[in-house]
Parts: sequence; C-alpha cells; structure tokens
Amino acid sequence: MYAIVKTGGKQYRVEEGQVLRVERLEAGSGQDVTLDEVLLVATDQETRIGSPRVAGASVLGKVLEHGRGAKVRVFHYKKRKHFRKTRGHRQDFTALKIEKIQA
Repeated sequence: MYAIVKTGGKQYRVEEGQVLRVERLEAGSGQDVTLDEVLLVATDQETRIGSPRVAGASVLGKVLEHGRGAKVRVFHYKKRKHFRKTRGHRQDFTALKIEKIQA
C-alpha cells in the first residue's frame, strides 16, 4: 500500500515504515504529524484517486529530527564586466517516519 501526499508545495510517494525528508514542519522531535492532503491511495486491490484529495484519507507520521541540508553554492557571473558573486544556501528539513496510511 502506498499513497501520494502533498506537503510543503511538493508531492511525495510514501509507504509505511519509510523515512522521508520534507520541508520543515512546525512540530517538535518525537511528535506525531498528520498529513491530510492525500492525492492518491493505492492498495493491491484498488487505486483511489482524489479530485483533488481522497476523502477521509490521511497519513500518520512521527518526527525523527529537524536539520539542514547540504550547502548549495550559487555563483553569478557576467562576462567582460568583472562581476562575480557567490552565495550559499542550506534548506531546512524535517525527517518523518511514516507509521500508518489511513484510507
């Protein structure tokens, strides 16, 4: 059984027991999180597609940790103008362990 959920402006395919990195959520470590925007739920027998969401479906997860991703270097350059600018960015994330898919 798997589901497709939407959180943080992105869509993720999740299964029970999976550890998933999503955009940072406002929940402490060890807290339970419910993802309500379920777009699709698939089992061995059937597939339910929402329009836009599957009614009554949710995904339960537990927050494992909060962190920051690897640094991404951003380099701007204009030829013949001696313009060079370097910036760095680290995206915040929340690691979730998917515990249950409720359809």
